[in-house]
Amino acid sequence: MAKNAQSDVQRVLAASPFASTETAGQYDVEAQVVGGGYSSQIGAIRHGVARALATVDDKKHRPTLKAGGYLTRDDRMVERKKYGKHKARKRPQFSKR
Repeated sequence: MAKNAQSDVQRVLAASPFASTETAGQYDVEAQVVGGGYSSQIGAIRHGVARALATVDDKKHRPTLKAGGYLTRDDRMVERKKYGKHKARKRPQFSKR
């Protein structure tokens, strides 16, 4: 796939929440995404756009976005440190002495 065709497809995927809520061209989006691959970055942008549209007009856009599968639980948050552990999941180091 050519580089331009690939970026066009990614742009369409990122703007799909606008198409489903019929708000295409009404908002300007500027996003900076770091890490992951292209597909996960596009998914993060799409999720962020959908959440922003849901907060702008909750009663009007939320049912459409939810039915389209754009509003899902975002698991990319940092997990908290648990009591008795060094990190969120790391166990204390065992010592024989």
